[in-house]
Amino acid sequence: MHSIHAEKVSLTFPLYQRTSASETEAHPIPFTEDDRLILGKDGRILAVKALRDITFTLKGGDRLALIGKNGSGKTTLLQVLAGIYPPDAGYVATRGRATNLINLNLGMRSEATGHRNITLKGLAAGRSREEIEEKRNQIAEFSELGRFLDMPVETYSAGMRMRLSFAIATAFDPEILILDEWISAGDAAFKQKASQRMQEFVGKAGILILASHSPDLLIENCSRGIWLDKGRIRFDGPIRDALEAYAAETRGAAQKPRPANRAGPAPVDGARARS
Repeated sequence: MHSIHAEKVSLTFPLYQRTSASETEAHPIPFTEDDRLILGKDGRILAVKALRDITFTLKGGDRLALIGKNGSGKTTLLQVLAGIYPPDAGYVATRGRATNLINLNLGMRSEATGHRNITLKGLAAGRSREEIEEKRNQIAEFSELGRFLDMPVETYSAGMRMRLSFAIATAFDPEILILDEWISAGDAAFKQKASQRMQEFVGKAGILILASHSPDLLIENCSRGIWLDKGRIRFDGPIRDALEAYAAETRGAAQKPRPANRAGPAPVDGARARS
């Protein structure tokens, strides 16, 4: 049975002196109010706490949505679950092969041919050469690249690269699927075909972890939601409840009164003032 368990996972990104004390002094409010930032004695930002004490468990058949605004830690958590980043504290225990679609072009070799990249990306994903050869014709047919597969990828357009990467990434049935936003590729005709393939691909996943800003997409594909806020879990429960909790917070923030303009009202045009 496939499963994934995260236990008190934390991750901090050191900045290695990339932020000067003068820059910190120029922006005191966001720097001092954000408890994710680790500051030196001189006010310089030393590190950012990207994830803090993340704990959850998924088993076969689970469909988890990651919810939160930009910078909340969604993509970083996906990268930790995929093994791209090791956590500083805690651990992730995975039973089953994880397939991540966080960056489709990652690992693509520009100087190698399309066929060579099919082999290299398949091997990098943990597939055997036999498994890769079984899928090669299917990948080639779906990508619609024809003889271009015998040419270096550096000769491809951006759309052609995306079609090849998408065809490779979705060729093998996923056990644990880690997905950052819904993937589409190519022109209008290809996007329609890609959308159908994505639906089938996601449906075959033993476990799905999907980060997205689209409530409709998350409701359609997920049963559980985790709301991340500043690297911490704010809510973990049924997807509709998670989305409602997040939406309520967003509405509340939008309704807070803005501070008065200390400079006073803008001058009014004389003609308008007399009318």
